[in-house]
Amino acid sequence: MTARSASLTLPPPVTTSPQDRAYWLDTTVPEFGEDLPALAGDIDAGIAIIGGGLTGLWTAYRITELDPTADVVVLEAEVCGAGASGRNGGQVHSWCESLDRLEAVVGAAEAVRLARASVEAIEELAALQQDGLDMDLRLDGWVWGASSRAQEGAWNAAVARSRAAGLDVYTELDAAQMLARTGTSSSYQGVVEERAGSLHPGKLVRGLRRILLERGVRIHERTPVTAIGPGPRPRLTTPAGSVRAQKVLLATNAWAAAIPEINRFTYAVESQVIVTAPIPDRLDALGLKNGASICDSQQQVLYYQRTVDGRLLLGRGTGHPVYRGNLTARSNRNPALVEGTRAELVRLYPSLADVPISYDWVGAIDCVATHVPVIGTLQQHPDVHYCVGWNGTALAQIPVGSRILASVLLGIDDEWGRSRLAGARPVPVVPEPVRFIGAQVVRAAIVRRNALEIRNRPVDPVTRALTSLMPSPEHVPEETPHPDPVPETHR
Repeated sequence: MTARSASLTLPPPVTTSPQDRAYWLDTTVPEFGEDLPALAGDIDAGIAIIGGGLTGLWTAYRITELDPTADVVVLEAEVCGAGASGRNGGQVHSWCESLDRLEAVVGAAEAVRLARASVEAIEELAALQQDGLDMDLRLDGWVWGASSRAQEGAWNAAVARSRAAGLDVYTELDAAQMLARTGTSSSYQGVVEERAGSLHPGKLVRGLRRILLERGVRIHERTPVTAIGPGPRPRLTTPAGSVRAQKVLLATNAWAAAIPEINRFTYAVESQVIVTAPIPDRLDALGLKNGASICDSQQQVLYYQRTVDGRLLLGRGTGHPVYRGNLTARSNRNPALVEGTRAELVRLYPSLADVPISYDWVGAIDCVATHVPVIGTLQQHPDVHYCVGWNGTALAQIPVGSRILASVLLGIDDEWGRSRLAGARPVPVVPEPVRFIGAQVVRAAIVRRNALEIRNRPVDPVTRALTSLMPSPEHVPEETPHPDPVPETHR
């Protein structure tokens, strides 16, 4: 059998026990009832989507918008939203803060078009909620602040770039305004994107699932794909059946990093999230009365907000790397990380030191060096497409990427199908095991640097040099080719 015709074996799923479920899914399941039936038997489909998270569901949503007769099946290894889509922080903001990263990959005009589309996607979310898809969307602002001298003005370049592009979405905040919005004096200057905020990812996933079922999309939960067959109309093997499809989308986020071809340019890291017991009165007293989402500017990102039921959610990037993308039970929950994250909560809100933690979980993040998602096709499987590398920022971005994916899968020659984001050359990262060892060293340096900077202490040259090795948009080679330009439009 030649390399081109070889089957592709997928890793087994990492299932989540009930006690390890994230807050988002745990507070959604009772409302949405039983799981959908697993696939039993052999079926055919026009388009098969592997992964029932936001990338997969939004893409199916776009496909059925463009072609209501499209024959789409979604195969989810656990339940829809059980992966990264139901384990994130629930923060919603546009791509305007990443215009430099987008431009490095797709060029200036397409970067602005995609950023503008993400602003429009937030309005689309609001319209969906207005039409009955309740996702607890609260557009009370996304606050991007500084908690130390080293973080001051971290947003200046993004603000200037977005304004120059006609995307004037940010407003500067002084110390008093920051305190009023965040309830803590730890962040004392920053900016706010007003038409942004937070939502309940579990409810969004289940709402999209309901719409897709109404549109005739076949969704099978508890149906992991164990292998992708070679040749045209690839056969997807599952424990109790198979799907023969004309086109396939691999939409498994961090789990895709276990595929060797994708692992060459992606890496998976973990983020830790905690959620307190309900404390609405105490959050009211602090001034946290709405759904604003907040983050600071440290490299070990910190983000937090109030939930609809009066809890405080706080997450931070632990930076723990995953060797070869081999996710384990620790990628769902790691109690050893809770105290460090809780310490950050107490630093921000000392008066909440006695509040119990009701939920803690780990979320695996699919990362790429450019911090811009990669949409491509497997070299040995020309009918299998993928989208990876959301880098932890996705709730307003996936609705944009799914437009590109839908046009690619349907073969539509439009502004989305011609987007420079589709087919841009991935930037490779160093191979394993050097990658894993180096990531551990760089992570330790980032933790050390953050600890120094948050106390306004100088960072030693060695630590500064090591943290500069973290993959970034500056590592994109200048010779990275772009497809033909896409005319800029205003949608």
